[in-house]
Amino acid sequence: MPRVLYLVHDLSDPAVRRRLIMLTRGGATVDLAGFARTKIPGDIEGIKPVNLGKTADGRFVQRFWAVLKAMARLRSVLAGASKPDVIVARNLETLALANRANRYFGGSVPIVYECLDIHRLLTGMGPVGRSMRLAERWFGRSVTAIVTSSPAFKSNYFDVLSFLKVPVVIVENKVVPPPREGLLPVPQKLEGRPWRIGWFGALRCRKSLKLLARFSRMANGRFEIVLRGRPAYREFGDFDAFVENEPFMRFCGPYRNPEDLGAIYGEVDFAWAADCFEEGLNSKWLLPNRLYEGCLYGAVPIAVQGTETAEALRRNNIGLILSDATPFALSMAMEGLDVQHFKRLKSAIAACDRRNWAIDEADCKDLVAWLACLAPAEPRKTSDRPPINSSFAI
Repeated sequence: MPRVLYLVHDLSDPAVRRRLIMLTRGGATVDLAGFARTKIPGDIEGIKPVNLGKTADGRFVQRFWAVLKAMARLRSVLAGASKPDVIVARNLETLALANRANRYFGGSVPIVYECLDIHRLLTGMGPVGRSMRLAERWFGRSVTAIVTSSPAFKSNYFDVLSFLKVPVVIVENKVVPPPREGLLPVPQKLEGRPWRIGWFGALRCRKSLKLLARFSRMANGRFEIVLRGRPAYREFGDFDAFVENEPFMRFCGPYRNPEDLGAIYGEVDFAWAADCFEEGLNSKWLLPNRLYEGCLYGAVPIAVQGTETAEALRRNNIGLILSDATPFALSMAMEGLDVQHFKRLKSAIAACDRRNWAIDEADCKDLVAWLACLAPAEPRKTSDRPPINSSFAI
């Protein structure tokens, strides 16, 4: 099984932990190094991370200097480390570090670029966008393959805009359930309480916050909005004060992923799977974590027409698709909602294959086997490399 050097942009990101779980369950030995945007975490899945410095969300100049500082001391960080079989670089800023690490280890280690969001700066047609894509090509000059999380990222960015021309593999943001967890019983809607819409995860969309607040006021207590996760405070004027002043909205703080997913989604009826953070670009193309989490644990997903998330709901014949991202469209979708209608929506989700939403041990092993084959011990034709399990790759 391969040894993987995993370079990450944010050690505290729950999605980093999810990938570590996949790699270790698949049999890989993982060395972890990265930046921290909150307090420096302790061991993650039994792996002690190497802290490369602190960065701040959205502060690109500060992050640029943090990367330069990390590059300057990377040799000392890697001193005595075992040579990896594969380097996985999560996000653009770690590609520069991946190249420097590769040179330290002799220049023969394949690099995988893990890109799970396409920032708006990469998509522009002007000088800034082109410069960013040229930077991506320069830092990605030694990349062997790209891992991304949505087919729309591949078709709308990597196939037509990105200068990187290497194989692209889709690994969706499916849930990696805790060991020995079966399908948890999902509580039914309780009589006498409002319907609940849960918006969980990385809370960064100002439009979603205002939309849900306005909708809950229009419904006059018939619906309650439950927020959980990590708010991107820089995206909101005053998140805490805003929520405090909303009569039908409450913020319940962070949660453990995946340990708490069954409990928190079991407390709500609907999962807000829409994202308007970068409308028309990343938010249109992504397949968010909350889509898979909500469906796995029986919460009815809500998406907006014209997005990849809405297409996923349509393919599976589940959920609610809004005509547009407005409180009025949400109100129209909820018009006439009663217990019988809700049970039909729940039944449609229950009829889906669990593997649509969750990754199992075989998927983890397939991913690690694919990584191992990027650097075979003996020369091997590309056609001889086994593909990743087709259930989560194209």
